[in-house]
Amino acid sequence: MKKKVLIGFGTRPEAVKMSPLILALRGSADFEPIVVTTGQHTEMLDQVLSVFDIKADHSLVLERSSNDLAELNARLIELASGVIAEVKPEVVCVQGDTSTTFALALAAFFQKVKVVHLEAGLRTSDRFSPFPEEINRRLTTVLADLHLAPTKIAAHNLKLEGVASEKIIVTGNTVIDALLSVVARDLVLETLEVSAVLNSGRPYVLVTMHRRESWGDPMFAVSQAIGALARRYPTYDFVIPLHPNPVVQKAMRSGVEGQENVIITAPVPYGDFCKLMSGSKVILTDSGGIQEEAPSLGKPVLVARDTTERPEAVLAGTAKLVGIDFENIVSSVSELLDDPVKYNEVAKIANPFGDGSAALRTISALRFLFSMSVKPTDFDASSQTCVPGEPLAS
Repeated sequence: MKKKVLIGFGTRPEAVKMSPLILALRGSADFEPIVVTTGQHTEMLDQVLSVFDIKADHSLVLERSSNDLAELNARLIELASGVIAEVKPEVVCVQGDTSTTFALALAAFFQKVKVVHLEAGLRTSDRFSPFPEEINRRLTTVLADLHLAPTKIAAHNLKLEGVASEKIIVTGNTVIDALLSVVARDLVLETLEVSAVLNSGRPYVLVTMHRRESWGDPMFAVSQAIGALARRYPTYDFVIPLHPNPVVQKAMRSGVEGQENVIITAPVPYGDFCKLMSGSKVILTDSGGIQEEAPSLGKPVLVARDTTERPEAVLAGTAKLVGIDFENIVSSVSELLDDPVKYNEVAKIANPFGDGSAALRTISALRFLFSMSVKPTDFDASSQTCVPGEPLAS
């Protein structure tokens, strides 16, 4: 009989990264995926899952009266406990560092169900940055039975915290599996704004800002920098898919009002966003996932944060920390737009985060967890070469 694997997530990034695993589990002779969504980002989840032809087996209704994190976590733990008791899985797989990740891991622990943590071992060494993600992933580490680290650095972080090597497997990141799958497909674009950007023939810089710790002055500073860049480079467009949160809207619009070459859209479906990344010149972001994805497309990433839990990108040269300093953002974007030699140096660097086979390695890891096979070999990006937009050579 196949072992039940509960795959739980509540946000769009989690859905993207879990979808390749769900599809791989569907084809497995040993495991049955049970998909559970918690509804943190309900509409965005539906967009992602439709791209991969996945439907949730259980959709939990998350009722909240505020944005209070204590209320969110308490409700998520209650919901997670209920669905785990109902499904009775042999293992719960969680991904990354969201409140859903921690809640599912804790609820599984309470019921003595094994926990596998995908994208384990990311650290900034600052428990308040990113907030609350850094603490969510550290707490999940304590609860997990098997840690699937995307890179050797992430695995090293876990070992420094006392996690046994036998419980750590380097798999690469499933986000690369998802990205390469979608970019290779001839998807029909769902949004007119994205279609217009891609069909205009104008080069563009893609900008995303959403993290809680970026709210307020950091976002105002980033917006001012984008406005200055838009004036400096009138032949470029600056495309900003903007989170609907009023705090984000106010800050990110403050410095770009009236700029004709600044294009603000609502959040776009995952397939459309992959195409936006693929067609962009440079990406300025505070997103963690984009730091992983963009190098596979040959796109330089400027990270509008003071810290990153993905130092591999900075060390490899595919990403640069520019913080929230106006001058640093303007000069860093300008360097890439003005210097084709520098740009090409960055664009050709291989992606340290994966080769498109992380989901298959995760299946092997699950087999190892249940003593069905020996421990799989760790993924090693050091010898990989890359053609932007194609899987890394194996």
